[in-house]
Amino acid sequence: MANLAADRIELRRDCEAIAVPSGQRQTLLAGTPVRIVQTRGGAFTVSNDIHAIFRIDGADADALGLAPPKSSAVPTQGPLTDEMVWKALKNVFDPELPVNVVDLGLIYACDITTSEQGGKTIAVRMAMTSPGCGMSNVLKADVGAKLNRLPEVTEVKVDVVFDPPWSPARMSEAARLQLGMDLDDSRGPGLIQIGRF
Repeated sequence: MANLAADRIELRRDCEAIAVPSGQRQTLLAGTPVRIVQTRGGAFTVSNDIHAIFRIDGADADALGLAPPKSSAVPTQGPLTDEMVWKALKNVFDPELPVNVVDLGLIYACDITTSEQGGKTIAVRMAMTSPGCGMSNVLKADVGAKLNRLPEVTEVKVDVVFDPPWSPARMSEAARLQLGMDLDDSRGPGLIQIGRF
């Protein structure tokens, strides 16, 4: 997609969207002008003329006059592996940042167990960049949806936790570089602010 962030698009039809950072669902009306800020994880983040930010699901790409975005292919057949789970999690993106939840350090734990019937349960403990994050239910649902598509999975449990509190020290080196953060930043947790407050 060539420079979509600079292109102003008018919505072709009414479209459900999620306001960022509040997480409130609302309808954007046909004719509303928007600019695409990012396309990641099967969704669009758009900004309107007054700089309000919204997340539009890839299933509503036609409202933008576009095809649904592609996310990295994750196998849907064969035995479930840890690698498949982590690849799926890397397809969940914060709508404000171009970084996935794994590289942001939001995934604290991910455990796979097998039931007596052979089905797999995936239990995820994840944090948000801020305790007051309005997008927590959205990201939690994204994690659940991505993991439920994996083979052999019969149940996904996602818990949002705040202990220990998230800090930028949890981010991968790649994420810190992508966000322009100093890799040697020694200011400690809580002094670098990322995300919603």
